[in-house]
Amino acid sequence: MVTPSVLGPTAEPLPDVRRIAVLRANALGDFVFVLPALDALRAAYPSAEIVLLGAPWHAKLWRDRPGPVDRVLVVPPAPGIRTPDPGEPESSMDDFVAAASGEGFDLAVQIHGGGANSNPLMSRLGARVTVGLRAEDAPPLDRWLRYVYYQHEVIRYLEVVALVGAPATTVTPTLTVTDADRAEAAQVLGPANRPRVALHPGASDTRRRWPAERFAEVARELHGDGYEVLVTGTSSEQDVVDRVVAAAGVPVRPQVGTLSLGGLLGCYADCALVVSNDTGPLHVAAAVGTSTVGIFWVGNLINTANPLRGRHRPICSWTVHCPVCGVDCTPGIYPHRPGDGECPHRDSFVADVPVVEVLEAARELLSAE
Repeated sequence: MVTPSVLGPTAEPLPDVRRIAVLRANALGDFVFVLPALDALRAAYPSAEIVLLGAPWHAKLWRDRPGPVDRVLVVPPAPGIRTPDPGEPESSMDDFVAAASGEGFDLAVQIHGGGANSNPLMSRLGARVTVGLRAEDAPPLDRWLRYVYYQHEVIRYLEVVALVGAPATTVTPTLTVTDADRAEAAQVLGPANRPRVALHPGASDTRRRWPAERFAEVARELHGDGYEVLVTGTSSEQDVVDRVVAAAGVPVRPQVGTLSLGGLLGCYADCALVVSNDTGPLHVAAAVGTSTVGIFWVGNLINTANPLRGRHRPICSWTVHCPVCGVDCTPGIYPHRPGDGECPHRDSFVADVPVVEVLEAARELLSAE
């Protein structure tokens, strides 16, 4: 039996669900997109324990943080599941499965990807019902939804949990900022003498990086408008942060490795605006309620851009061919379609986004603040 909901038909909830396993063990931005699905599960199964099968950083994030995740089990690194953290000791997937199958999961939810590697793992947990996504090369679960590349990530995962009676309660990812987050940010950054904005010029995929010189120009203009400008980055993004700072020609404050993830949440929550490439910190900023200007390649705009416009402005590049070799780099929706999404080059696909458009959006949002 199905019932109507905001996003379409929703199955009836399963009876007597005490414990739910949810697999989502990838990167920061990817995780933000599943928060509404986790909220839906919490609303549909209020007395069940929701256990996230995640990475070590998930365990740190959810320690003493209000939200839909009750507990984190760190899943071992494995192909298609997650890559190991630097210095992480080896661990056995067989040992993990043996322990996890003893948890007595009633429901196992795969909202991790297409399922070629993750669906076999979910099937080994011994849950009464398995549900998730399925690409063409993936084995089926008890209930599954076809993985189609071009779909907003938030809606994709909400459709999955609807298969087990969890209708959407929101389409907006939300992360709670704790007192500890704010205290860490305040200790690192000190009091703000001007309203703060943050720029994040990095991204794990260099094709999603707007040129550092463009970020520097934005920093210079916003500093001139009276804002204190932070430039955030991970340790692997030190070089691009340094280039923004050097090119800005005005005092800006680089923040590389100074804040934990919780501290970054506290930092962004107290900023008037975050300007960023399409990467985890952009989506975290939106999730803590901060206005954002995001720089997107068109394919990622479809799948990941925040749908709200009161506080968020995605700026889009329409480039679809590699700037170096001209290959069509749009991922194929169906097999054998022209454009396989890959070439050996990693030059920026968003370099054509004009500074004036980013600044116009930034100033509009800041004037509203």
